Amino acid sequence: MGGIKNQYVKRTQKDYSMSLKLSIISEIERGDISVTSATKKYGIQGRSTVVGWLRKYGTFDWENQTPSNMPKSKDQKILELEQKIKVLEKQKAFLEKQAEQSDMKAAFFDMMVDMAEKEYNISIRKNSLPEQSTDSVKKTK
Repeated sequence: MGGIKNQYVKRTQKDYSMSLKLSIISEIERGDISVTSATKKYGIQGRSTVVGWLRKYGTFDWENQTPSNMPKSKDQKILELEQKIKVLEKQKAFLEKQAEQSDMKAAFFDMMVDMAEKEYNISIRKNSLPEQSTDSVKKTK
């Protein structure tokens, strides 16, 4: 019986679609596979190709790790700005939700204090500011 061996297929840069690049990057960033296993799995020639994609399209901030003198193209800048907008929109939604929850908690707390004051005929909230002690007035003169 003749077995079929995995033959190495040399590929060129034009063979990789953007969707393939992004799916490989997302797999790596999720931690499903490593860079080396991605090159073997998808038949990519070299490890540096995938690392280049990670630097270009990944979410890790490579600029602050290793400074690069290479200017970015307008398309890359637009993609980065769009990603930043998405992140900021998610952060905004999260913070709005937190603010809404804290407002609800404050309203609930006020209702509970009102109920306690009414139920037990006691005043829980302070009605006025406390007066200053006479010692501090004497020291300032």
